[in-house]
Amino acid sequence: METNKNLQEEKLYRVSLAPYLRSKDTTQKMMLDVIIALLPALAASIYFFGMNALMLTVVSVASCVVAEVLMQKLFKKKVTVSDLSAVITGILLAFNLPASAPWWMPVFGGFFAICIVKQIFGGIGSNFMNPALGARAAIMASWPGLITNYITPDGVASATPLQLMKAGTTAELPSLMDMAIGNIGGVIGETCSILLILGGIYLIVKKVIDWKIPCLYILTTAVLLLAFGVDISLLPYHILGGGLILGAFFMATDFVTCPVTPNGRIIFAIGCGLITAIIRIYGGMAEGVSYAIILMNTATPLIESLTTPKVFGEVKSK
Repeated sequence: METNKNLQEEKLYRVSLAPYLRSKDTTQKMMLDVIIALLPALAASIYFFGMNALMLTVVSVASCVVAEVLMQKLFKKKVTVSDLSAVITGILLAFNLPASAPWWMPVFGGFFAICIVKQIFGGIGSNFMNPALGARAAIMASWPGLITNYITPDGVASATPLQLMKAGTTAELPSLMDMAIGNIGGVIGETCSILLILGGIYLIVKKVIDWKIPCLYILTTAVLLLAFGVDISLLPYHILGGGLILGAFFMATDFVTCPVTPNGRIIFAIGCGLITAIIRIYGGMAEGVSYAIILMNTATPLIESLTTPKVFGEVKSK
């Protein structure tokens, strides 16, 4: 009886193999770095789309923070909004909405992201998919007309570059310069590619994210798009358009929902690129980043189980 108790205690406190690495990084510090990386793109969205972009972002962040506090109090947990994870979810959710979205859409999305996707599964560290993308998928399923009502910075309803290519009307595509700086129609946070890339580089330099996921994700998407027959002259539009840059740097790299193993991250990134390319070329939608990341999020436990290194000298139990 005592032996069984000792075995149970051993299993309870066994975490991982030595050696252990000490780090001064905290969740709050890493989340703050992500916010800093997103601020330039947020400023660009306000510049191009006006104060409605700021309003949607503020409402989205406030909704996520309030939902986090309410759920943690409901579940009698310690309130941890100071870790800034709910703020990140709010910003990313707003970045996935068009400037024409009504104010209640980020409210619904914020509560869905925090209550349904995050807190019900145990809170930060336990959610099985990116909360902002889960909320975007729910909004897309509920109000597809509203969330795809894209407008240009001039306030004119217009198809996105990806939609134009999907329809075969490439003559109406904007210039690559407009694509890079964000002077195009689309959701408020994915249009200014150059600032998103700079923010992503900042996170890589700060070692907040692993460079392999965004780089391999984008590279895989590009290579497969060419393999599926996309004209090479249109490839820059596919890379700069839609949510590829935003998703690759800021959502596929989510600390909780991407694999922790090095090989697992490579598989995860390649899988995201494969699904994105398939949806864009063969699917009914012009975009596929959100669903690609969500699908690979659900595959993360399997990927980790297949790529966990074997322990040297481990003896298999009989």
